[in-house]
Amino acid sequence: MASKELLEKLNDGIAREIQVSVQYMWQHVMAKGMSGETVRGIFKKAAITEMKHAEEIAERLDYLGGVPTTKPTPIEIGKNAKEMLQLNKKAEEGAITLYKEIIALAEKEGDVVTAALFADILADEEEHHNQFTSLLED
Repeated sequence: MASKELLEKLNDGIAREIQVSVQYMWQHVMAKGMSGETVRGIFKKAAITEMKHAEEIAERLDYLGGVPTTKPTPIEIGKNAKEMLQLNKKAEEGAITLYKEIIALAEKEGDVVTAALFADILADEEEHHNQFTSLLED
């Protein structure tokens, strides 16, 4: 049986994944100009990946006896491509920190399946972080 702390952290992960899936999709729609043209496809692809993460985490949480949240963490769109990328980089940094905590907690509790799930998701988040960071470089 998963601890209350782990179930809460999984819901934090779901809330974050819902947030960024909406955030990135809106950015995909709203990015304008030459720089917007560069990032729109990246935002759309990332949004779809994040929604899949939300689903995977929700399925795991349900299996562990929790109730998945439907409320995202606050969504921040940004006014231009650079601001969008800065917001997204920050969001990915938060996810990386949270998911490392979840992996450590799951391992401590002997939950190898949750730890493996989040190791896979963490790899995607690090890839997104790297993309956003690279795009912000001059």
